Amino acid sequence: MPTKYAGGDQERAALDAYIKLWRASHLVEMQANRHLARFDLTTSQFGVLEAVYHLGPLSQQALAKKILRSSGNLTMVIDNLEKTQLVRRERNQQDRRVMIVSLTPAGRELIAQVLPPHVRGVVGVFDSLSKDELAQLSSLTRKLGLALSAGKAQTGAAGKSPKAKQEKQASKMEVKALEVLTAL
Repeated sequence: MPTKYAGGDQERAALDAYIKLWRASHLVEMQANRHLARFDLTTSQFGVLEAVYHLGPLSQQALAKKILRSSGNLTMVIDNLEKTQLVRRERNQQDRRVMIVSLTPAGRELIAQVLPPHVRGVVGVFDSLSKDELAQLSSLTRKLGLALSAGKAQTGAAGKSPKAKQEKQASKMEVKALEVLTAL
């Protein structure tokens, strides 16, 4: 159902697209959460395990950027994974300030078990779209991400950037999300 906002055609179309994108992304996330809950994993925990599984040991900073989490949130996520003996942290020998996260044998075994059904679940979420529609969705979300990360999208009324202090301080997570969209 289109938005009931009384603005111009472009405003209504943008709001309608935003609402649909938000709802769809929320439903996709709910599906992923449901699957991961069967393995007692959160999406953040899965993100850490999956990133380290595919990329090898990573610094906490690199992991935070990769899975779109703040360093504080990631510390808690890694603490919990460490308690369940799925990952281990070690200081980087070249820079003792940096903590490197790697999988334990139990972590490697779990992610190898979780990943195939998770991928099937993700594929299933998009079953209603044809190959061409998936390509179009990918292209459009990439275009949006690139425009936002390059600052080309209007961020305030009448095309001006917002001036309120809290609006100027964009969330680090939003910036990281745009970086990931740009990489798609």
